[in-house]
Amino acid sequence: MRHMGDVLAGIHATWEFDTDSVLIRFERGIRTPKLFQSLRERRIPYAALSSVTLTPGKRNTVVLRAVPRPGADPLVEAASGQLKEGCDPYRLVLPAEREVLAEYYADELRALLDPASGEPADSFLVAAPEAPMNFKAYDGRAGFDGERISFRWSWTGASSTKWKAGDQTFRVSELAGIVWRSPEALDGYLRLVPRAATPVDHRTGGSLGDLHGPGGTECTVGGMSAGGPAEPPAARADQDPAAVLFGLGYGPVHESLPFAAAVLESVRRTQPAPAAATPALVSAGRRDPADIAERIHHLGELHQAGLVTDAEYTAKKAQLLAEL
Repeated sequence: MRHMGDVLAGIHATWEFDTDSVLIRFERGIRTPKLFQSLRERRIPYAALSSVTLTPGKRNTVVLRAVPRPGADPLVEAASGQLKEGCDPYRLVLPAEREVLAEYYADELRALLDPASGEPADSFLVAAPEAPMNFKAYDGRAGFDGERISFRWSWTGASSTKWKAGDQTFRVSELAGIVWRSPEALDGYLRLVPRAATPVDHRTGGSLGDLHGPGGTECTVGGMSAGGPAEPPAARADQDPAAVLFGLGYGPVHESLPFAAAVLESVRRTQPAPAAATPALVSAGRRDPADIAERIHHLGELHQAGLVTDAEYTAKKAQLLAEL
């Protein structure tokens, strides 16, 4: 950048350019996505970028976007393509009248890209959110102190399997990675992947979250597994003591995604040699009818217990039947 300290102010964020990085400061306000408010600010080294684009936006705006290299940012790796466009922290939306200025900065950034910008990064180049962190999931509370992840089960939401297993604590050195499935997916969850785990078919990874529907924010779309190795050959997430469920407002993106990114960065730091597996798409194919029947039965029990309203019961039952 020609002038260190140059600032480009846009909607929801301001980019401050330095000699080797750009500092992205996110605004705090009712219209700013909660994920941005949670992140506050992020320093992105130019070496972490693969390209820069400038495209027309909506309602007389232009969008300047810095595209991160694969493997450079733990937040992007954990999200694994599940963030909506409007919640992409690498986008800066500007009024259309500032297009010429935006083009100038786009050209300046392109000139500063690393010669290896087209290649995946060997390690994370962007700092992860800092521990300690915690969030409330549907079936418990998750905490991370920088070395250990703890799951403390809720008596109202945790399955009997998890209660029998007891509260769980995992050292990052024991893990191979994480799987973060968006709270807006029908079966959103955060799952820890132990080192001994092997890949399995994602089509069998249902969870109790299917019964409760999405509970996140405006920032996600479902459909992909999240950063790190493929899921372990475990039971459904509601039966897996190494997983916590999202849904009904639990585990929102602005809390659970930074948490997942922080854990993923710590895991990678303890074992830099193995390469992460390519995130796999979750199949949208038909479910096993027996599994659907079991879920409807469980949904009925929740309805009778007063944990699900009449409207929620009717809507979710219809949704499950549509999957047959």
